[in-house]
Amino acid sequence: MEDYPRTLAEFDRRFATEAACREYLFGLRWPDGFVCSRCRGRAAWVAQRGVWVCAGCGYQASITAGTIFQDTRHPLALWFRAIWWVTSQKTGASALGLQRVLGLGSYETAWTWLHKLRRAMVRPGRDRLGGRVEVDETYWGGSGDGAHGRKRTPKKVLIIVAAEEDGAGIGRIRMRRIPDASADSVQPFIVEVVTPGSVVHTDGWEGYTGLPARGYPHEISPLRRRPGAAVALLPRVHRVVALLKRWLLGTHQGAVSAAHLDYYLDEFTFRFNRRTSRSRGKLFYRLLQHAVTVDPVPYKAMVAHARGPKPRDRKI
Repeated sequence: MEDYPRTLAEFDRRFATEAACREYLFGLRWPDGFVCSRCRGRAAWVAQRGVWVCAGCGYQASITAGTIFQDTRHPLALWFRAIWWVTSQKTGASALGLQRVLGLGSYETAWTWLHKLRRAMVRPGRDRLGGRVEVDETYWGGSGDGAHGRKRTPKKVLIIVAAEEDGAGIGRIRMRRIPDASADSVQPFIVEVVTPGSVVHTDGWEGYTGLPARGYPHEISPLRRRPGAAVALLPRVHRVVALLKRWLLGTHQGAVSAAHLDYYLDEFTFRFNRRTSRSRGKLFYRLLQHAVTVDPVPYKAMVAHARGPKPRDRKI
């Protein structure tokens, strides 16, 4: 049974202490009770600092180990408040906004927290798209954003987007940065995010040739060389592309580097796929669920490709 606060007032009451946050996190990590990751034993006792010790093999399991909270020096209560704030922002969250709301001492800490949460927005082993799915690519970045065609373009990043058809509307979406539009790049993406047997609808680009051999009925709408042709042929995926670019330019002022674009794509996907949810508490619950299943990312890895001076390494 899903258990989450419905309002900010309820959130404040439920997670006022570190003990309450740990208890809630325990229920998400081990919903059927403690299970030792080493021997699969279920009997355990709690040592100091909230570490669980397996009665069978003596393995010590921290409630935050193997989650995005691993090695954090900040209380879980602050992390919980960050997750509530991020999921309550309808148009997206910024590191500066998170820093101000939580009173974090540095922008770099807020930036890293936000990227960790964005990464957690994509659940490992998530369900694949199904039914009829439109797929196309788009460029982002550089001058003259919005270019069409598959020719490699300097300073631009290629993004592949898949959108379920839901009647005349759009169902769920998936997207990712890819190095090029070759079959070696676009087809593995489709295999990963679309259920075999689903109809994949694309334009006539050669990179999609061979999808039937992979188990995907392929509907092809050859692209005509006239303004707006791609939008008319694949309206759902191009609606998603337009919303994505508007979001990147509006919420983030276009200040998204290629090195970190995937984090922003994950956030957009998370928000879009839950756009009809009326419960902010449920979004909080879902993101926290994901946060305990996503492997931790070292701070150095987060800033490895950042532009400009790198903040000094530290635990957050």
